[in-house]
Amino acid sequence: MDQIQERILEEVADLHGVPEGAYNIRANGQMAGRSTTANIDIVTKTDKPGIDIHIKPGTKHESVHIPVVISDSGLKEVVYNDFYIGHDADVVIVAGCGIHNCGVQDSEHDGVHRFFVGKNARVKYVEKHYGEGDGKGQRILNPQTEVYMEEGSFAEMEMVQIKGVDSTKRTNLAKLEAGAKLIVRERLLTHGSQYAESDYVVELNGEDSSADVVSRSVAKEHSQQLFKSEIIGNAKCSGHTECDAIIMDDAKIVAVPGLTANNLDAALIHEAAIGKIAGEQIIKLMTLGLTEEEAEAQIVNGFLK
Repeated sequence: MDQIQERILEEVADLHGVPEGAYNIRANGQMAGRSTTANIDIVTKTDKPGIDIHIKPGTKHESVHIPVVISDSGLKEVVYNDFYIGHDADVVIVAGCGIHNCGVQDSEHDGVHRFFVGKNARVKYVEKHYGEGDGKGQRILNPQTEVYMEEGSFAEMEMVQIKGVDSTKRTNLAKLEAGAKLIVRERLLTHGSQYAESDYVVELNGEDSSADVVSRSVAKEHSQQLFKSEIIGNAKCSGHTECDAIIMDDAKIVAVPGLTANNLDAALIHEAAIGKIAGEQIIKLMTLGLTEEEAEAQIVNGFLK
């Protein structure tokens, strides 16, 4: 990998070198490195681009890194990755994609990830998206995520996009069985003329299943955002979805939270708030010696943490 690809890898996966444990690194449409462990196997698909990740039952305190970096202008790809997480496992999966585009053609990566979380298993999934480059070609990322959770399983998902992506459409579907719990935390920053769309659908199918889907976003300059979420309660369950957004300059934000209760004991809540930065917050920080621009940046950074 060259220096540009290594820098992007650091941005999307916090990697400063070869990671420990299992990993699969993809660069410009090709595998750039792979490692497996006794408990985690990674196999190349034979019918379409992508990989299958098999995590043995009972695997504890191991991680999988599957970052993607693109530095060729005009490269467009769709990759299909399936994760099979055995029962009673407890693992961390770090994904993400970074695009460096200095050309005139659009570069695009569409990742389709499916998670099959076994009974009583626990998984933390971190997905970061990043773009850079001074070319006229766009940096486009369209991730699709499907999560199928068996009884008593737990999944925590961090979905982060903080810089440089011109267009993104995130599609997320989750189906939970009895006692399963899903936590989603989305953090999103758009600027310039960027467009970002997030769509979450969660089906609470099992008794005592629960979901908490929260998005925090900042839209600056002329960028636009659309956040849609729907929690469907098909059993005795609890669900919460929330969109909390800061709007700045000439940006536009649309939030569409939705709830569907198909069971008498489905307890569902939604919240949505969009507003500008309060003037007194900026003034307070400026009294501490910050410029207005520095104060604004400090507030935004704190909001997205």
